[in-house]
Amino acid sequence: MRTVDPAKHEAKRRAILDAAAWCFSEKGFEKTTTAEICRAAGISTGSLFHYFPNKRAVFVGIFEQDGDETAALLAAAGEIEDPWDAIVHVVAHVSEQLLQPLAARLVLEVAAQCSRDAELAELVQGNDRILRDGLTDLVTRAAEAGRIDPGLDPRTVASWLVALVDAPLSRVILEPDLDPEAELAVMKELVTRFLRPVLPISPPADGPVADTGEIFPG
Repeated sequence: MRTVDPAKHEAKRRAILDAAAWCFSEKGFEKTTTAEICRAAGISTGSLFHYFPNKRAVFVGIFEQDGDETAALLAAAGEIEDPWDAIVHVVAHVSEQLLQPLAARLVLEVAAQCSRDAELAELVQGNDRILRDGLTDLVTRAAEAGRIDPGLDPRTVASWLVALVDAPLSRVILEPDLDPEAELAVMKELVTRFLRPVLPISPPADGPVADTGEIFPG
């Protein structure tokens, strides 16, 4: 009996998913064929069905892998000593992925498929919860450490952070000349200004407290 090398099997499976992601992002789920996926992955049809029973299973596999990668990202962020740095790390990583045209098109495609596939919708919603819950934990830690404004509700903040990183999706497709690095820099600045506490100056004798706009801690 032939022994399967788990590492090689997983590597080939990931290669198929990467090739399929490109195909689905280019033509959509409905118009992509298994033959096209096989050509992109450099494998035979028989080899494809050794890893996935059908085209839908390949599509679902992409987002199962996405959930695993999100969980791994959050686990790594949890090991970062400064929770503020951990938040920035997660937001930057997710944003960098979604600012790529392939990823943006794929996200829009899965949103369309979720409207008619309840099982897929549940999987994608679960991935979203993984990210929100992980960010909620990091925001809670950062507030307790005095690294961000403690007056903000962690779960609400996490939801807005997810919404913020999702925001550029349509722009990536509609604006092909979009500069991902410039967009990421602005996004980091928005997150910083939103979350970091603002230090007021001493109030004048006859007037209200003024805001210096100084953000802390550094």
